[in-house]
Amino acid sequence: MILLNTTLARMAGGAYGLVPDGAIVVNAGKIAWVGPKGALPADLREGEEIDLGGRLVTPALIDCHTHLVHGGNRAREFELRLKGASYEEIARAGGGILSTVNATREAGEEGLLAAALPRVDALIAEGVTTVEIKSGYGLDVETELAMLRTARRIGKLRRIRVLTSFLGAHAVPPDYKGRAGDYLTEVCLPALRAAAAEGLVDAVDGFCEGIACSVAEMERVFDEAKRLDLPIKLHAEQLSNLGGARMAAGRGALSADHLEYAGAAEAAAMAAAGTVAVLLPGAFYTLRETQLPPVADFRAAGVPMAVATDLNPGSSPMNSLLLAMNMACTLFRMTPEEALAGATCHAARALGLHDAGTLETGKRADLAVWNVEHPAELSYRFGFNPLFRRYVAGAE
Repeated sequence: MILLNTTLARMAGGAYGLVPDGAIVVNAGKIAWVGPKGALPADLREGEEIDLGGRLVTPALIDCHTHLVHGGNRAREFELRLKGASYEEIARAGGGILSTVNATREAGEEGLLAAALPRVDALIAEGVTTVEIKSGYGLDVETELAMLRTARRIGKLRRIRVLTSFLGAHAVPPDYKGRAGDYLTEVCLPALRAAAAEGLVDAVDGFCEGIACSVAEMERVFDEAKRLDLPIKLHAEQLSNLGGARMAAGRGALSADHLEYAGAAEAAAMAAAGTVAVLLPGAFYTLRETQLPPVADFRAAGVPMAVATDLNPGSSPMNSLLLAMNMACTLFRMTPEEALAGATCHAARALGLHDAGTLETGKRADLAVWNVEHPAELSYRFGFNPLFRRYVAGAE
C-alpha cells in the first residue's frame, strides 16, 4: 500500500518534520518507506496507491495514562467541589477514589467491560491506536485482577493496542485505614504477583501523595516490580512535593505523571534517568488547580513531555485526547508541536514502546489521517474531531 498526496508530520525527535507531497509505503503492517514522493524508490512503486487528497498524516495518537476501566461515576462529587469542597477533603471523607472502588467491586468483569468499551470507542474515533489502562479501583486481589483482565479483553475486542499498569498502590481501603503497610503486605503485593503470573501487567504504577502512599511505601512496591522484572511509573507531585518523582527517576522509571509541584530538581533527576514527564491537564482543569507543572524546567533540562487524558471518574472525566492537547497548550503553555509530540513520540516513550509514535521506516504503520492543513490545527480546535481515517498496523 502506498499513501500519496499528503503532508507528513514525522514527529521524529519531537519535531513536526513536515514533508509536503509525501509518501508512505506500508508492507506487512509496518512502514517500509517514508519521505517525499519524488524520492520514492522505483522498486517500491508497485503497491496499491491511495490518494489522501492533500490531507495531513501523523503517527496515530497514543493515550499513555488512563483509568478508563472503572465502575460508576462521581458526578455528585463534581457538584461538591463546585460548592467549595476540595479534592482532599472529599477523599478523606470517604469519597474520591474509594467511592469508585465500591462501584468497581460491584460491577464485575462484564459490567466493567460494558462500561469501558464506549470510552475506548471515543478514543478510537479520535485516531488513538494505543492506550494505557490502569487498575487501582479494586484494592483487593480479585477486583484488581478483574480490572486488568478487562483491559486485556478490550485489546482483543477492539482494533487498539492496550498496555496495562498495575496500580494497587492507588489508595488504602477503609478496612486498612492507618495500616498502609499491612495493606501492601496482605493485598497489594500479592495482587501484583498474581497479576504478573497471569500475564496481565506491562508496568507497575502508584499514587505517591499524602492521601495515598508515601515514598517509602512506594519503594516497597517498586522493589517487588524489580523482582518481577517489570518497569515502573508513578503519579507524583500532583498535590504536594513528597520527593516521589526523584525517587522514581532514581529507579529508572518510564514516567512520572502529573508533576504540578515538581521543580528544577525533579526535572534534572528525570532528565538524567530518561524519565518522561506525563502532563495531565484534564485533572488540573477539573480540580481547578492553580499550581502549574514546571514546563519551563522540563524544557530547559530536556525532559520529554507526554500529554494524556488521565481518563477517570473523579479528577479527569475527559474522553478526548485532542482536548487534552488543546488544554496542554492553553493551560500549560505548551506549543502545538510539543502537544502533538506529547501524544505521539513522547507518549510512546512513556510506555516503553520503540515501534510507534513516529513516521519512520520499520515502525508499526499506526497512522492518523486528518482533515487539516497544518498539525497546529489539532491543538487549536476543541469540540471538533478532524480525523479522516485511522490505520492500525496498516489496516484501516
